Amino acid sequence: MSKTRVLLLTSRPESRRLLESALLGTDFVPCSVDFGEGAENIESQADVLLADAEALDSPSIREFVRRNPQMPLVLMTPDLRVETLLDVMRLGGVEVVRAPSRREEILEALQRALKRRQELTQWAEQEANRQALHLRREVDELRSLLKVGHVITANLNLEEALKAVVDAARELTGAEESVLMLLDEEAGELYLRAESNLQSGNKTLRLKIEDSLAGEVVRTGKPRVIDKDTLEKIKTAYLVQALIYVPLYMQGRVIGVLGVDNRTRRGYFTERDVNRLRALADYAAVALENASLYGKVEEERRKLEQVIRQVKEGMAVVDHDGDLILVNSTAASILGLSLEDALNKVRFAQFCSDPDVLSAVQGSISENREHHTELQARDGRVFDVHIMPVEGIGVILTFYDITHFKKLDQLKSNFVNAVSHDLRSPLTAALGYIELLSRVGPLNPAQTEFLSRARASLDNITDIINNLLDLGKIEAGLDKHNEIVNVAVAIQYAVEGNLPQAEAKKQSIEVSIDKNLPPVLGNAVRLRQVVDNLLANAIKYTPEGGKIKVTAKAQGGQVIITVEDTGAGIPQAEQRYIFNKFYRASNVAGVHPGTGLGLSIVKSIVENHKGRIWVESEVGKGSKFTTVLPAAPQIDSEEETENPNDE
Repeated sequence: MSKTRVLLLTSRPESRRLLESALLGTDFVPCSVDFGEGAENIESQADVLLADAEALDSPSIREFVRRNPQMPLVLMTPDLRVETLLDVMRLGGVEVVRAPSRREEILEALQRALKRRQELTQWAEQEANRQALHLRREVDELRSLLKVGHVITANLNLEEALKAVVDAARELTGAEESVLMLLDEEAGELYLRAESNLQSGNKTLRLKIEDSLAGEVVRTGKPRVIDKDTLEKIKTAYLVQALIYVPLYMQGRVIGVLGVDNRTRRGYFTERDVNRLRALADYAAVALENASLYGKVEEERRKLEQVIRQVKEGMAVVDHDGDLILVNSTAASILGLSLEDALNKVRFAQFCSDPDVLSAVQGSISENREHHTELQARDGRVFDVHIMPVEGIGVILTFYDITHFKKLDQLKSNFVNAVSHDLRSPLTAALGYIELLSRVGPLNPAQTEFLSRARASLDNITDIINNLLDLGKIEAGLDKHNEIVNVAVAIQYAVEGNLPQAEAKKQSIEVSIDKNLPPVLGNAVRLRQVVDNLLANAIKYTPEGGKIKVTAKAQGGQVIITVEDTGAGIPQAEQRYIFNKFYRASNVAGVHPGTGLGLSIVKSIVENHKGRIWVESEVGKGSKFTTVLPAAPQIDSEEETENPNDE
């Protein structure tokens, strides 16, 4: 049998010896501690404290007693005044023995103190168990609510979400059955939408709003509770012992009720049960609203998809990650997609290997602006691909079949080239005879004026023919001899060649070229022609005293050349046509002479070099033409440059 340890707190040695002798031969074992310096750190494993009145005058001992409330205190004191007893009670004492005391009185006091300690320990354990059980119930309740919330947030299946709600309602309240009913405003009824353990098995249950408890909840928007003391006949043709109905709110309006009931088991539902049902009703309302919103989104998506699929032109939608998320049958056919691929989210790059289209799509996504390019399908058809960014989605690709126009353009080009070539000889002859007229005899002033005008007209026609022949060669790919071209040198030559015309109009030309500008792979003559044509146009359409700026820089493995002026500008609506053959802007066509072929030649040269060109312009403020060319791949200095077109 284990011994009970008694900590003796005495002020005098003789008192300690007296108490130790009183405990001899009993189940109590005396022990003591030193309450000198550092006594505040004393730790003891004693079961009970036995102290005399003088010992409690020590601050260290009083502090020790306060810090160990689990040890019952028995005080021996000759002073039994009320003040002394109150002081002992404040300190936590449970027994007081008058000193001097007999041995039996001390032992009885210690036994009573231990019994009180056991009672308190037992009470504390019971209270702890009760609180633990309460906490476990709280945790289980929270887990059930979290489970329902997870089902609702992770699953758009309305049936599963509502089933989880009614199951949780029955489980958390301990009810026999649970129902969720929604409002049919046209019929003025509530109809069963979900149930858990409904004993009647009536899956088509409907209740009138006017004469039912559930209808009362809809009308008032307040919960209704009945129990065995307030039994009522519910308008569902069955009796219950206890019931709760709580309203379902959506956007501030009651749309139904959530209820639990006991048919056979008597008892009460508490306010806590009502609050649980309120929380679950909110979950149910969230599930219904999510389903409603999802249904509307799906319906709109189906409508949009149906419209896109019926559009004659090919259409495809690519998201910001490069996934093909929507495509109609025409675009699927162009891209070589199967029906299964067209209906599934796949990588756009898996089915479109054209580098120009892929680059344009990536550029449209990253730069957030529209792009145009061309795509030749596997069946030989040619499509103009218009790529438009859509915020929050990605880009929309529209495929316009331009095969017929390409053929017509080719026929026209062939015809123009043939006619231009045939006209060149007679025009040369005509110019020669005009030159000879002044040598065969004197001409009067009128004849000289007429010959001058004829020569100017023939020169203009010759320029048009030469441009057409140049354009034909470029489009036919007859001058694709590529070499490493120093872009900075090409720009300097173009600027020097156009400097006299700029000086004649008192215009300034500012040139800014990166020092480490990389070369490009291409035709040096044609690349200089690009800058030359853009610069000549800038000079032509910029008034006297205007400013022209030419820049060239490297960025992302590309060379970017810009020619910017302060000239007449181009109307916004006409900018998309400015690179077409023979097209001239309406605000300059009658003011400045020109053929309308210069920008078309520039665009053809740039595209033959796998580049892009576009214009930004505002009428009256000027234009900015931007040309982007891929930089030449770096090669070892000892290796010879190979022509990528050689096979």
